[in-house]
Amino acid sequence: MPIFSPFKRLCKPCGTKPHTRKERNMTHTENWIWLPESRYPQYQTTALTGFEESESLPYTVAEFQKEYRFEKTITAAKLRVSGDTLFRLYLNGDFVLSGPPAAGGDFIGNEVPQPQFYAYETELYPDTHTLSFFARVQMGPVQICDFSMGHGGFMLSAILTFADGTTSEIHTDESWDARRNAAYQAPRLYDGCQPNDTFGPAQSVSNRWHPFPADIPPRVEEAIYPEGSTITLAPGEKREVRLEFDQIHGAFIQMESRSLGTIPLKVEVRELDEAPIIEDCILSGNDRYTGFFLHSVGNLTALMENHSESESSVTLGILSTHYPVDALCDFVSSDPELDLVMQVCRHTLKICRQTHHLDSTRHCEPLACTGDYYIESLMTPFAFGDLRLAKLDLLRTARMLAARDGRMFHTTYSQIWVRMLWDVYMLTGDKTLLFDCREALDLLLSRFAGYMGDNGLIETPPDYMFVDWIYVDETSMHHPPKALGQTCLNLFHYDALGAAAKIYAELDSPDMAKHCLETQKALGNAINTLLYDGEKGMYFEGLNTPTPEHLLGGWMPQNTKKRYYLKQSNILAAWVGVTDDETSRELVRKIMANKIPGDFQPYFAHFLFSAIHRLGLREEYTLPLAERWKAPVLDCTKGLAEGFVAPEPTYKFDHSHAWGGTPLYSVPKAILGLEINQPGMGELTLSPSLLGLSHARVELMTPYGKVTCQLTEGQPPKVTHPEEVTIHLK
Repeated sequence: MPIFSPFKRLCKPCGTKPHTRKERNMTHTENWIWLPESRYPQYQTTALTGFEESESLPYTVAEFQKEYRFEKTITAAKLRVSGDTLFRLYLNGDFVLSGPPAAGGDFIGNEVPQPQFYAYETELYPDTHTLSFFARVQMGPVQICDFSMGHGGFMLSAILTFADGTTSEIHTDESWDARRNAAYQAPRLYDGCQPNDTFGPAQSVSNRWHPFPADIPPRVEEAIYPEGSTITLAPGEKREVRLEFDQIHGAFIQMESRSLGTIPLKVEVRELDEAPIIEDCILSGNDRYTGFFLHSVGNLTALMENHSESESSVTLGILSTHYPVDALCDFVSSDPELDLVMQVCRHTLKICRQTHHLDSTRHCEPLACTGDYYIESLMTPFAFGDLRLAKLDLLRTARMLAARDGRMFHTTYSQIWVRMLWDVYMLTGDKTLLFDCREALDLLLSRFAGYMGDNGLIETPPDYMFVDWIYVDETSMHHPPKALGQTCLNLFHYDALGAAAKIYAELDSPDMAKHCLETQKALGNAINTLLYDGEKGMYFEGLNTPTPEHLLGGWMPQNTKKRYYLKQSNILAAWVGVTDDETSRELVRKIMANKIPGDFQPYFAHFLFSAIHRLGLREEYTLPLAERWKAPVLDCTKGLAEGFVAPEPTYKFDHSHAWGGTPLYSVPKAILGLEINQPGMGELTLSPSLLGLSHARVELMTPYGKVTCQLTEGQPPKVTHPEEVTIHLK
């Protein structure tokens, strides 16, 4: 059964003030509370990130409650709520939301608190005289996407509107009750035999968070209990149970017991058959456990034992959680296997849309995988249409870049951020986003100007990450040496300069736009002079000149003397247009004919799809390239496999990885022949083609509503669209 708040929720667009926000002359009071230090001196501070060794660091779960009674009916409540590190909020016994929105974060810079923290702002319509709040808050980052300001805390403010039109504001303060829930002993370790502490007054704590409002709605949850999820145990019985789910979910574990004793459980969580993540629980009496750890769940195996002299039962399930889906775009064609690929891509995108885009629900990496988010943002108009999460990811990354002088762990991803910024602007028309990201863009380009060598190429970056999840001569293309990564980084920078020129033009900065174009032209000349082999008719991956000793480290290996010719640099060259179109087309033909060495993963196939589309080769190569997805999807329909070829013999792919979902964007885009003529998708050019299919129906969500194109062999296309969208048919 679904677990949703019974109240209608509406997330309102928010400003960016970090402290207070006025609503109808009322102000949200931002007062943070925590467990009183006099009672709980050892449960005040914690680690900053989930990267730290957590075994010896403080971890606890606190609970807060407060009941408000009014003589008048409350018709609306505008909430502002946040917590450190994770929390679940209930109102009048019903679940409202989990949070907070992710702070972002990277793989570097975590020795200090993050430069940003976030709060949800959402609206409820309770239609009652009483508001009874209950919050359960985990202090302590556990997963690597968890970030803390180093201290436990919870904050709630609500601006109430009554039936007579009057308003009032309530907020967390020392009148709230607080206690530690001792049953939550450690991450994924629950002992229901531990007695609950008594409630006492909460303690106000200094505001170190100052959260920005996140312009995204809270996630939704659905309780899923597959067949066989309620297990009856005889006295003393020990049993192992395996539960299968039809799809892989991003989910929290939830279980209940009915017993006169205790039931120890060891729950193994897997997508398929990989090594499990384990939750150890002891349920006591009539107990209920809800975890804080976001799992990637395809199946559960539970070993349980009834430690009582009477029959007991356990109900084991999950709370599937994801960003809300308010609209759905479909894709239907004459190829059922292609349709299945699209469905699996869309489902995987759905579960990876959490409080930020995840690379996968199994990895749960921080806001550091911009290449993944870029592809996910492009998939979204062909799936769900709501791009607020993409905009917030761009803004969070911009704030991170601004705080770190333009530095990002993955240098290639920092350049993809610029391309993502431009493309999301074209999809949404939100020019404010460009203004808000201007400082970060300036710093990023200035930093990369410092990496340029006398030869006109990027020569001294801190790393050449990330190229592709491939090994070449036992060397990882995740963090390759110069000879395997230089060309790709230069080509990503070449593309970023072109996107930056467009952004500066939109921001009425013609001098900066001109500078970017001039820099791009000079870089293109250097790439074609120094990194292109005219005899072979292809680019190679980088120069063999030594890397300076001071740059060497764990993510920058010393260079190799071997010259490498691989598909990756040639895919990018064809995509970014660093050479003439005919040369680019010849590169694509060689890649598709496997006349250039090496292989690539689904991630890099995105850029190949884009090159094919840009160069007018969609009829020849779109569907043949999409064929590569059919085998892994038919092998596992629960979620999308991370790759085509294992980078190492012992490596096991996850099956919740949305970075490989580019067919959901690239195939319908190719069928439509889509060109966006103005920011915000108010004017589109379509040149529809079946690409060899006999029929296809493609749906695209614009800010104004859905565009639908029905194609049938031998018949003209049928296009429906909102009246605000102008369609030019070729």
